[in-house]
Amino acid sequence: MTDFESVSPPARRSCLSVPASAPRKLAKARALGADEVVVDLEDSVAVSTKDDARAAAVEALRDWGDQTVAVRVNAPRSRWCHLELAALAELSRQPRSIVVPKVESAGDLAFVDRLLDGVEAAAGRSCPLRVQALIETPPGLASVNEIAGSSDRLEALILGYADLAASLGRSPAGAAALDLWLPAQEAVLIAARRHGLQAIDGPFLGTAVDEPFQAAAVRARDLGFDGKWAIHPSQVAALNELFTPSQEELAHARAVLAALERGEQEDRAGAVALDGEMLDEAVRRSAIRVLARSVPGAARG
Repeated sequence: MTDFESVSPPARRSCLSVPASAPRKLAKARALGADEVVVDLEDSVAVSTKDDARAAAVEALRDWGDQTVAVRVNAPRSRWCHLELAALAELSRQPRSIVVPKVESAGDLAFVDRLLDGVEAAAGRSCPLRVQALIETPPGLASVNEIAGSSDRLEALILGYADLAASLGRSPAGAAALDLWLPAQEAVLIAARRHGLQAIDGPFLGTAVDEPFQAAAVRARDLGFDGKWAIHPSQVAALNELFTPSQEELAHARAVLAALERGEQEDRAGAVALDGEMLDEAVRRSAIRVLARSVPGAARG
């Protein structure tokens, strides 16, 4: 029986995407301080090298170590997705999660669930591979709430700008475009929070740590996202700093949890206050998210 008991997901302040077809970059990525390294089998890998990239990813994962690692497979309905899912699920040392791109419906995750269920059952595994869903097409954005509630494996939604921008005929990057992306960001964030998932902002499509990059990252943080993807190593430290809660935020989160615990011990559930603020389960979840962002994603899961 697969065990989906909740284990807090790792911090994902910074998620560094690295092509599986670039072994030297993969080797360097382990030491760059990203909360999560995303080994990419999709957009950054040429069609002619997909099979070689899958083999390289499997080999790299065998001795990856304790750093949190995810693998972005190719999209459902592609000719590679099922091969990649099976290869990853069979590993004795699996990634923490699989990033599924271009998720457009609950059915896409149902396909992933069924395939992983079968491979894990054959291997006698009880600890399931987790999944992150990339929302990067108009159908996916329109169905994001349904997607967010469709799989027990799901632990994060990621907003992908490049493919979504291409579909909409919109500029994917630049400080001037920030307001244009607000409805999409809100839709992904609300769906994630409604279903208890992490919300991760997609990459800024530039490699510099400049004013437009900082503006995009600050906007995502202030909206409530848990972290952001990086496409260049230089962006990792900036994201870690931006998405790390302040000492005041951490102190408040700890005080919230302590007050709620005292209320439960004294049988005062529903009547707990802190500095004039009534505390409830939603406030508890918010406090837990704040504390989770203060700890790098070291657990491989």
